Amino acid sequence: MSEPVVPAEPVAPTDLDLRLVRYFTVVAEHRHFGRAAQALHTTQPSLSRQIRRLEQQLGARLLDRTPQGSGLTEAGEVFLPRAKALLRAAAQAAAQTRAAAEPRRFTVGYISGIIVTPVVRELRRRHPDADVQAVHLTWKEPRAALLEHRVDAAVTRLPFPTDELDVSVLYDEPRILLVPADHRLAGKESVSVDDIAGEPLPRMAGDPVWDAFWRIDPRPDGSRAPDGPVIEDMEDKLELVADGRALAIAVGGLRARGIRPDITEIPLEGVEPSHVVLATRAGDRGRLVTDFRRIARTRLTGSGR
Repeated sequence: MSEPVVPAEPVAPTDLDLRLVRYFTVVAEHRHFGRAAQALHTTQPSLSRQIRRLEQQLGARLLDRTPQGSGLTEAGEVFLPRAKALLRAAAQAAAQTRAAAEPRRFTVGYISGIIVTPVVRELRRRHPDADVQAVHLTWKEPRAALLEHRVDAAVTRLPFPTDELDVSVLYDEPRILLVPADHRLAGKESVSVDDIAGEPLPRMAGDPVWDAFWRIDPRPDGSRAPDGPVIEDMEDKLELVADGRALAIAVGGLRARGIRPDITEIPLEGVEPSHVVLATRAGDRGRLVTDFRRIARTRLTGSGR
């Protein structure tokens, strides 16, 4: 004959002991306290006490105990699917929390001319269980890639909209002028904006702020930069310059990287440098993001270009 359940103080759902809930689901599965105790690696008397504690918390008998086994009461039948759902929800909450705190995959986005290898390698060394990858982005992708969760950090260049992002400057790059190797300015030690007053410069499609920065438009005296052809990426810009159809403003290092020997770089004096920045999603404080930021501030200095 089943023992009466003595209700304890009414308990709020959040006060339920998930360990006791799990014990109940195992007994319900086996319909036998002895076999359930073996599965849980505990003793039958201890398991019986735990089930009674749960029944007291709920104020309802969940199991009918007989010599042949254990059957669910009407209350037990109602509670069982909810108990399983509760355990699934708890497991999912724990897994998602761990994933948020320590994601197994971390992707770094970078644009042309920026080397992130030292930071990626160091982050991978510090987190051997994480899948740390680097992916190339076009000049106008970093913000969207971050907000769409395609990358977790981006090393890129200003200017771009920084709302919803945490952005910090890593280092500056001097801007230079790209001219064909046979251009009248080729061979000069440096040039100023006045030297290119009448020269057309390529226009970058899709981002007027970026376009204005890389064309210095308007000029310091308020005049507008002469329009050149509209382009989509850096390779188009280089081809226009080599072909003699336009000059272009960029960051240095093309010849050092063995790109386009038919193009000459000349230091551009009197203009603001390009700012290389690290961008992440605003409020993202995961361990990998935090470590990446810390490493990037010490390892990415521009000296590897």
